[in-house]
Amino acid sequence: MGRKKLAMKQIEDKSKRLVTFSKRRSGLIKKANQLSVLCDVDIALLVFSSSGKLYKFSSSPDSLINLVKHYRNQLGEAEELEAVKITESCQSEIAAEQSHADLLKIVQRQVGGPAIDLLGVNDLMQLEKQLHSALDKVRSKKTQLMLDSLTALHQQERDQKEQHGQLNKEIAVLVSNDDRFKGFRRDLNVPIDGDRGEATPHLLQW
Repeated sequence: MGRKKLAMKQIEDKSKRLVTFSKRRSGLIKKANQLSVLCDVDIALLVFSSSGKLYKFSSSPDSLINLVKHYRNQLGEAEELEAVKITESCQSEIAAEQSHADLLKIVQRQVGGPAIDLLGVNDLMQLEKQLHSALDKVRSKKTQLMLDSLTALHQQERDQKEQHGQLNKEIAVLVSNDDRFKGFRRDLNVPIDGDRGEATPHLLQW
């Protein structure tokens, strides 16, 4: 039977915690040094104790400063690259909107005027492609708007049915608890003779 795995949590006893920190820190530095030698990599290790004391290790005398500089350069390049991606994405969206607007202007100008009679076969084929592209975009937008409208109507219908049902229940409870309505409770399908069970909600017709 294997050893029971101990739960990873902070050591409560301060003395034991300091001893464990010293041992684990030494082991960590040893492993870092071995990794540096075996794999020919630069390693820098910074450890701050609970009291704020700094312990550091580097695989070579100058590697700590060099690694910090290298890290900052890499971080700056990553941030710059991300900024470039965002900028390019925005530019692409703007270009798409502009090209769509320009496309509509071209279609309106060439189809709506006498200039279409002067176009050759290649120009007409290009214009046809532009028309198909514009038509596809219009259809896609129209379909999306119709779906959004249909979804909104379905939601409105569900909300109205829910409100209608709740109103039926409230009216039924009001009638069943008021003796003034005793004469026509049967017509409303509401229990009589002291029966205070839930009334059947058929007061309003949907």
